[in-house]
Amino acid sequence: MKLTRRDLGKLAAAAIPGAGVFNALQAQTTLPGPELFNALRAQGAAKPNSKVAGVQIGLNVPYNFGGRDMNPDELLERILKMNVNAVEMRSQPVENFLGSPAANGQKADAETMRKWRASVSMDRVAAFRKKYEDAGVLIEIVKYDGIYNMSDAEVDYCFTLARTLGARAISCEIDAKHTQRIGQFADKHKLMVGYHGHAATTPEHWEAAFSQARYNGANLDLGHFVAGNNVSPIPFMKQHHARITHVHVKDRKYCNGPNVPFEQGDTPIKEVLQLLKQNKWPITAYLEYEYKGAGTPVDEVKKGLEYMRAALA
Repeated sequence: MKLTRRDLGKLAAAAIPGAGVFNALQAQTTLPGPELFNALRAQGAAKPNSKVAGVQIGLNVPYNFGGRDMNPDELLERILKMNVNAVEMRSQPVENFLGSPAANGQKADAETMRKWRASVSMDRVAAFRKKYEDAGVLIEIVKYDGIYNMSDAEVDYCFTLARTLGARAISCEIDAKHTQRIGQFADKHKLMVGYHGHAATTPEHWEAAFSQARYNGANLDLGHFVAGNNVSPIPFMKQHHARITHVHVKDRKYCNGPNVPFEQGDTPIKEVLQLLKQNKWPITAYLEYEYKGAGTPVDEVKKGLEYMRAALA
Protein backbone atom coordinates (compact mmCIF):
# COMPACT_ATOMS: atom_id res chain seq x y z
CA MET A 1 0.00 0.00 0.00
CA LYS A 2 1.25 3.49 -0.89
CA LEU A 3 0.25 6.21 1.56
CA THR A 4 -1.19 9.61 0.71
CA ARG A 5 -0.63 12.77 2.73
CA ARG A 6 -4.00 12.18 4.38
CA ASP A 7 -2.91 8.68 5.40
CA LEU A 8 0.24 10.12 6.96
CA GLY A 9 -1.77 12.20 9.39
CA LYS A 10 -3.60 9.15 10.69
CA LEU A 11 -0.47 7.03 11.05
CA ALA A 12 1.66 9.77 12.55
CA ALA A 13 -0.78 10.22 15.41
CA ALA A 14 -0.12 6.66 16.54
CA ALA A 15 3.58 6.51 15.75
CA ILE A 16 6.69 7.04 17.84
CA PRO A 17 8.10 10.58 17.32
CA GLY A 18 11.49 11.08 15.70
CA ALA A 19 13.51 9.10 13.24
CA GLY A 20 11.49 5.92 13.85
CA VAL A 21 8.41 7.42 12.20
CA PHE A 22 10.38 8.51 9.18
CA ASN A 23 12.11 5.17 8.66
CA ALA A 24 8.96 3.14 9.22
CA LEU A 25 6.77 5.14 6.87
CA GLN A 26 9.21 5.86 4.08
CA ALA A 27 8.74 2.42 2.54
CA GLN A 28 4.98 2.94 2.47
CA THR A 29 4.76 6.19 0.55
CA THR A 30 5.84 7.59 -2.80
CA LEU A 31 6.72 10.96 -1.28
CA PRO A 32 10.41 11.97 -1.54
CA GLY A 33 12.28 11.83 1.77
CA PRO A 34 12.34 15.58 2.57
CA GLU A 35 8.68 15.98 1.57
CA LEU A 36 7.72 12.99 3.71
CA PHE A 37 9.50 14.52 6.66
CA ASN A 38 7.73 17.86 6.21
CA ALA A 39 4.36 16.09 5.96
CA LEU A 40 5.06 14.23 9.21
CA ARG A 41 6.33 17.35 10.91
CA ALA A 42 3.12 19.16 9.98
CA GLN A 43 1.31 16.44 11.93
CA GLY A 44 3.61 16.98 14.93
CA ALA A 45 5.06 13.50 14.62
CA ALA A 46 8.62 14.09 13.49
CA LYS A 47 11.34 16.49 14.46
CA PRO A 48 15.02 15.59 14.34
CA ASN A 49 16.77 16.16 17.63
CA SER A 50 20.41 15.39 18.35
CA LYS A 51 20.86 17.72 21.29
CA VAL A 52 21.55 15.63 24.39
CA ALA A 53 21.88 17.02 27.91
CA GLY A 54 22.44 20.48 26.45
CA VAL A 55 25.22 19.35 24.09
CA GLN A 56 24.57 19.66 20.39
CA ILE A 57 25.67 16.56 18.48
CA GLY A 58 26.01 16.84 14.72
CA LEU A 59 27.44 15.32 11.56
CA ASN A 60 30.22 16.34 9.19
CA VAL A 61 28.46 15.96 5.84
CA PRO A 62 28.64 14.65 3.22
CA TYR A 63 32.14 13.58 4.32
CA ASN A 64 30.74 11.01 6.76
CA PHE A 65 29.02 9.28 3.87
CA GLY A 66 32.16 8.90 1.79
CA GLY A 67 32.68 12.06 -0.24
CA ARG A 68 32.72 15.82 -0.54
CA ASP A 69 29.71 16.22 -2.81
CA MET A 70 26.26 14.65 -2.81
CA ASN A 71 22.84 15.41 -4.18
CA PRO A 72 21.38 17.77 -1.53
CA ASP A 73 18.04 15.95 -1.36
CA GLU A 74 19.72 12.58 -0.85
CA LEU A 75 21.99 14.15 1.75
CA LEU A 76 19.06 15.65 3.66
CA GLU A 77 17.30 12.30 3.62
CA ARG A 78 20.31 10.59 5.18
CA ILE A 79 20.61 13.27 7.87
CA LEU A 80 16.95 12.87 8.77
CA LYS A 81 17.28 9.11 9.03
CA MET A 82 20.01 9.69 11.61
CA ASN A 83 17.69 11.94 13.66
CA VAL A 84 20.28 14.73 13.50
CA ASN A 85 19.36 18.41 13.52
CA ALA A 86 22.77 20.12 13.12
CA VAL A 87 25.49 19.73 10.49
CA GLU A 88 28.82 20.98 9.33
CA MET A 89 28.32 20.98 5.58
CA ARG A 90 30.89 21.19 2.86
CA SER A 91 30.16 23.87 0.29
CA GLN A 92 29.93 21.37 -2.58
CA PRO A 93 26.32 20.16 -1.99
CA VAL A 94 25.19 23.78 -1.71
CA GLU A 95 26.95 24.76 -4.90
CA ASN A 96 25.58 21.59 -6.50
CA PHE A 97 22.07 22.88 -5.73
CA LEU A 98 23.02 26.29 -7.13
CA GLY A 99 24.16 24.80 -10.45
CA SER A 100 27.93 24.77 -10.01
CA PRO A 101 29.91 23.84 -13.14
CA ALA A 102 31.92 21.54 -10.84
CA ALA A 103 28.89 19.66 -9.49
CA ASN A 104 28.82 15.88 -9.49
CA GLY A 105 32.52 15.47 -10.22
CA GLN A 106 32.62 17.65 -13.33
CA LYS A 107 35.85 19.46 -14.12
CA ALA A 108 35.88 23.24 -13.90
CA ASP A 109 38.96 25.45 -13.80
CA ALA A 110 39.51 28.26 -11.29
CA GLU A 111 38.48 31.03 -13.67
CA THR A 112 35.24 29.27 -14.57
CA MET A 113 34.41 28.87 -10.88
CA ARG A 114 35.32 32.49 -10.15
CA LYS A 115 32.95 33.78 -12.83
CA TRP A 116 30.19 31.42 -11.79
CA ARG A 117 30.43 32.38 -8.10
CA ALA A 118 30.16 36.04 -9.05
CA SER A 119 26.80 35.25 -10.67
CA VAL A 120 25.23 33.32 -7.78
CA SER A 121 21.99 34.70 -6.38
CA MET A 122 21.80 34.65 -2.60
CA ASP A 123 18.04 34.20 -3.00
CA ARG A 124 18.82 30.67 -4.24
CA VAL A 125 21.10 30.14 -1.25
CA ALA A 126 18.26 31.21 1.03
CA ALA A 127 16.04 28.63 -0.70
CA PHE A 128 18.59 25.92 0.13
CA ARG A 129 18.57 27.03 3.76
CA LYS A 130 14.77 26.96 3.84
CA LYS A 131 14.71 23.41 2.44
CA TYR A 132 16.91 22.20 5.30
CA GLU A 133 15.41 24.31 8.07
CA ASP A 134 11.87 23.34 7.08
CA ALA A 135 12.99 19.74 7.62
CA GLY A 136 14.45 20.66 11.02
CA VAL A 137 18.16 20.70 10.11
CA LEU A 138 20.45 23.63 10.90
CA ILE A 139 23.55 24.26 8.79
CA GLU A 140 25.83 25.54 11.55
CA ILE A 141 29.23 25.42 9.82
CA VAL A 142 30.16 25.62 6.13
CA LYS A 143 33.42 23.88 5.20
CA TYR A 144 35.46 25.21 2.26
CA ASP A 145 38.11 23.30 0.37
CA GLY A 146 40.70 25.38 -1.48
CA ILE A 147 39.70 28.73 0.04
CA TYR A 148 43.33 29.90 0.15
CA ASN A 149 43.50 29.79 -3.65
CA MET A 150 40.37 31.90 -4.10
CA SER A 151 40.29 35.56 -5.09
CA ASP A 152 39.27 38.20 -2.56
CA ALA A 153 35.83 38.41 -4.19
CA GLU A 154 35.41 34.65 -3.84
CA VAL A 155 36.40 34.70 -0.18
CA ASP A 156 33.77 37.41 0.39
CA TYR A 157 31.32 35.12 -1.41
CA CYS A 158 32.24 32.25 0.93
CA PHE A 159 31.42 34.25 4.03
CA THR A 160 28.25 35.72 2.52
CA LEU A 161 27.04 32.29 1.42
CA ALA A 162 27.68 30.87 4.90
CA ARG A 163 25.80 33.68 6.62
CA THR A 164 22.90 33.35 4.19
CA LEU A 165 22.74 29.63 5.03
CA GLY A 166 22.40 30.58 8.71
CA ALA A 167 25.86 29.32 9.65
CA ARG A 168 27.66 30.69 12.71
CA ALA A 169 31.12 29.96 11.25
CA ILE A 170 33.02 28.68 8.25
CA SER A 171 35.79 26.10 8.46
CA CYS A 172 38.86 25.25 6.41
CA GLU A 173 42.20 23.52 6.83
CA ILE A 174 44.80 25.45 8.83
CA ASP A 175 47.77 26.89 6.95
CA ALA A 176 49.97 29.37 8.80
CA LYS A 177 50.79 31.21 5.56
CA HIS A 178 47.16 32.16 5.01
CA THR A 179 45.38 32.47 8.37
CA GLN A 180 46.07 36.19 8.64
CA ARG A 181 44.49 36.90 5.25
CA ILE A 182 41.40 34.78 5.90
CA GLY A 183 41.16 36.25 9.38
CA GLN A 184 40.82 39.72 7.87
CA PHE A 185 37.75 38.56 5.99
CA ALA A 186 36.39 36.87 9.12
CA ASP A 187 36.72 40.14 11.04
CA LYS A 188 35.15 42.06 8.15
CA HIS A 189 32.11 39.75 8.06
CA LYS A 190 32.09 39.20 11.85
CA LEU A 191 31.83 35.46 11.27
CA MET A 192 34.14 32.95 12.91
CA VAL A 193 36.47 30.72 10.91
CA GLY A 194 37.39 27.42 12.53
CA TYR A 195 40.76 26.19 11.28
CA HIS A 196 40.81 22.41 11.15
CA GLY A 197 43.99 20.82 12.45
CA HIS A 198 45.58 17.48 11.66
CA ALA A 199 48.17 15.49 13.60
CA ALA A 200 50.91 17.97 12.68
CA THR A 201 48.93 20.88 14.16
CA THR A 202 50.08 22.05 17.60
CA PRO A 203 48.38 24.44 20.04
CA GLU A 204 50.92 27.06 18.97
CA HIS A 205 49.60 27.00 15.39
CA TRP A 206 46.11 27.91 16.56
CA GLU A 207 47.36 30.44 19.09
CA ALA A 208 49.25 32.24 16.33
CA ALA A 209 46.04 32.39 14.28
CA PHE A 210 44.09 33.67 17.30
CA SER A 211 46.56 36.56 17.61
CA GLN A 212 46.05 37.57 13.97
CA ALA A 213 42.29 38.16 13.96
CA ARG A 214 39.48 38.39 16.46
CA TYR A 215 37.30 35.96 14.50
CA ASN A 216 40.00 33.36 13.91
CA GLY A 217 39.12 30.17 15.77
CA ALA A 218 39.83 26.46 16.01
CA ASN A 219 38.03 23.44 14.64
CA LEU A 220 39.53 21.03 17.15
CA ASP A 221 39.75 17.50 15.78
CA LEU A 222 39.99 15.39 18.92
CA GLY A 223 41.50 12.32 17.25
CA HIS A 224 44.11 14.22 15.27
CA PHE A 225 45.08 16.26 18.34
CA VAL A 226 45.66 13.12 20.39
CA ALA A 227 47.57 11.34 17.62
CA GLY A 228 49.89 14.26 16.92
CA ASN A 229 50.38 15.89 20.32
CA ASN A 230 50.26 12.71 22.43
CA VAL A 231 48.24 14.44 25.15
CA SER A 232 44.59 14.97 26.00
CA PRO A 233 42.89 17.92 24.24
CA ILE A 234 41.06 18.86 27.44
CA PRO A 235 43.63 21.38 28.78
CA PHE A 236 43.61 23.14 25.37
CA MET A 237 39.82 23.23 25.45
CA LYS A 238 39.73 24.68 28.93
CA GLN A 239 42.17 27.41 27.95
CA HIS A 240 40.70 28.31 24.54
CA HIS A 241 37.05 27.24 24.60
CA ALA A 242 35.92 30.72 23.58
CA ARG A 243 37.82 30.36 20.28
CA ILE A 244 36.75 26.80 19.50
CA THR A 245 34.01 26.86 16.86
CA HIS A 246 33.38 23.10 16.97
CA VAL A 247 35.05 19.76 17.58
CA HIS A 248 35.36 16.69 15.39
CA VAL A 249 34.75 13.50 17.31
CA LYS A 250 36.83 10.52 16.25
CA ASP A 251 39.17 8.10 18.01
CA ARG A 252 42.88 7.72 17.26
CA LYS A 253 45.86 6.29 19.08
CA TYR A 254 48.88 8.21 20.36
CA CYS A 255 52.09 8.54 18.31
CA ASN A 256 50.30 9.21 15.03
CA GLY A 257 48.26 6.05 15.47
CA PRO A 258 45.39 5.03 13.20
CA ASN A 259 41.73 5.95 13.27
CA VAL A 260 39.83 3.28 15.19
CA PRO A 261 36.28 2.63 16.45
CA PHE A 262 35.32 4.49 19.62
CA GLU A 263 37.02 3.25 22.80
CA GLN A 264 39.75 1.42 20.89
CA GLY A 265 42.04 4.47 20.79
CA ASP A 266 43.43 7.05 23.22
CA THR A 267 40.99 9.90 22.58
CA PRO A 268 39.00 10.88 25.73
CA ILE A 269 35.69 11.17 23.90
CA LYS A 270 33.41 10.65 26.90
CA GLU A 271 35.44 13.06 28.99
CA VAL A 272 35.25 15.76 26.32
CA LEU A 273 31.50 15.35 25.90
CA GLN A 274 31.04 15.54 29.66
CA LEU A 275 33.22 18.66 29.71
CA LEU A 276 30.94 20.32 27.17
CA LYS A 277 27.92 19.28 29.20
CA GLN A 278 29.26 20.52 32.52
CA ASN A 279 30.47 23.88 31.21
CA LYS A 280 27.57 24.51 28.83
CA TRP A 281 29.97 25.76 26.19
CA PRO A 282 28.26 26.43 22.83
CA ILE A 283 30.56 24.00 21.01
CA THR A 284 28.93 21.44 18.72
CA ALA A 285 30.43 17.95 18.67
CA TYR A 286 30.39 16.71 15.07
CA LEU A 287 30.90 13.01 14.50
CA GLU A 288 33.54 12.37 11.85
CA TYR A 289 33.77 8.83 10.51
CA GLU A 290 37.23 7.88 9.20
CA TYR A 291 38.12 4.38 10.36
CA LYS A 292 37.38 1.35 8.18
CA GLY A 293 34.45 -0.31 9.88
CA ALA A 294 32.79 -3.66 9.36
CA GLY A 295 29.55 -2.02 8.23
CA THR A 296 28.65 0.63 5.68
CA PRO A 297 29.44 4.29 6.47
CA VAL A 298 25.78 4.74 7.39
CA ASP A 299 25.94 1.78 9.80
CA GLU A 300 29.15 3.03 11.42
CA VAL A 301 27.86 6.60 11.74
CA LYS A 302 24.75 5.30 13.49
CA LYS A 303 26.96 3.41 15.96
CA GLY A 304 28.99 6.54 16.62
CA LEU A 305 25.90 8.64 17.25
CA GLU A 306 24.52 6.05 19.65
CA TYR A 307 27.82 6.06 21.53
CA MET A 308 27.83 9.86 21.82
CA ARG A 309 24.24 9.98 23.02
CA ALA A 310 24.96 7.32 25.65
CA ALA A 311 28.07 9.18 26.81
CA LEU A 312 25.94 12.21 27.61
CA ALA A 313 23.01 10.39 29.20
